[in-house]
Amino acid sequence: MSAALWCVVPAAGRGTRVGGSIPKQYLPLAGRALILHTLERLALHPRIAGLMVVLGEGDGHWPGVAELYGKPVLTTIGGAERCDSVLAGVRALPANVSDDTFVLVHDAARPCVREADITRLMDVGMPAGGGLLGAPLRDTLKRANSDGRSEVTEPRDHRWRAFTPQMFRRGELSAALQSAHGAGVTVSDEAMAMERAGFAPCLVEGAEDNIKVTTATDFALAEFLLSRMK
Repeated sequence: MSAALWCVVPAAGRGTRVGGSIPKQYLPLAGRALILHTLERLALHPRIAGLMVVLGEGDGHWPGVAELYGKPVLTTIGGAERCDSVLAGVRALPANVSDDTFVLVHDAARPCVREADITRLMDVGMPAGGGLLGAPLRDTLKRANSDGRSEVTEPRDHRWRAFTPQMFRRGELSAALQSAHGAGVTVSDEAMAMERAGFAPCLVEGAEDNIKVTTATDFALAEFLLSRMK
């Protein structure tokens, strides 16, 4: 079995599309805060060593979790954008996590990720130098004009939806994120930073129920999916 890896969980955003005064990651899902479901699912994986949760400045909602299933849960403060928070989390990892060690990054709002998919990402992504979970695009893809009308049908060949976790070597990911930040480029995920740095991350197909809870209606779907997983 490969060495256990740390996972960075950016949780400094507010999730404005859900609405309300409480950040999305702290809203209740099946009786507990959304983020707790995500952290527990990650901590249960036998090859995850610990969690680095990246919080917003002045976060008064964090429940102060320090350990889950015998694994450490550390925190640090993030930045204005998700990529800034990920960089802060990667930099704050324990000193014994070397630059050559792979680290995972997983969205706080993806509580339904499957253990088997995380394992597959590790098994396939490590020999490839890094990778991410995702799924090939299967729906017909339309491009809209400014009036919200379908203008053209886009080809869906070779197009994927990107999920998390995403997994890269600590040093390479930190350098790629810092390079994008220095150039004023706001990357939407870690793979984009790595692509910009000249890497070609491996796409590892995962279950499509690894949803990101983004809107109010997603909470009901996530609760249903979690009940089935249990």
